Amino acid sequence: MDKVHNSQECNNKKEANDLSQNQKKVQNPEKQIAKTPEMNDRDFTNDLLATEKYMSDSYSIYLNEASNQSLYEDFLSIFTETKNEQRHLYNLMFERGWYSLDAADQQSLQQSYQQFQGYSNQFPYGNNGGIQ
Repeated sequence: MDKVHNSQECNNKKEANDLSQNQKKVQNPEKQIAKTPEMNDRDFTNDLLATEKYMSDSYSIYLNEASNQSLYEDFLSIFTETKNEQRHLYNLMFERGWYSLDAADQQSLQQSYQQFQGYSNQFPYGNNGGIQ
């Protein structure tokens, strides 16, 4: 009888832990796709998203170091298109349940806020945005 009771207790703890874990995730219901060795829609979309992230990082570095104004403006336009496409792919994956986020609890948010609030006095500008 004790073994049955212990087994049920373990199952209850596991279910409670799973429920707790699920409450910490922000995710839509996952759109089911065939699980095959070939790449599927989720794989292709994930690959595209990773590529867009890499491209936007690279463009960002160029924009920080560009000295030619005309090239800067061209790359800024390409960068903006890349970021918009990245956002579109992220939204698509999130809508289909292929991308989940970890929900932050209020205590963690408050701790982060207080930590970075302390850094604000180190900024080289005041409240009006001017350099001090």
